[in-house]
Amino acid sequence: MGGLSIGHWLIVLLVVVLIFGTKKLRNIGEDLGGAVKGFKEGMKTGEEAAAPQVEQKGGQTIEGEVKSKTHSNS
Repeated sequence: MGGLSIGHWLIVLLVVVLIFGTKKLRNIGEDLGGAVKGFKEGMKTGEEAAAPQVEQKGGQTIEGEVKSKTHSNS
């Protein structure tokens, strides 16, 4: 009770195709695919921007850590 069989899903699909037509459904699919692709590209560029920048000098990676902000003049 409450479950839809494969026959019910085929009838629903047939009604949707009759209402919207195959061309409109194809356009909706292309638009949805383009939106998903754009979202994925946006997420990749966001991750790259959030990655820490490491300075390079002479082909070697220089890593450092700031211990304090004050300078001692001796």
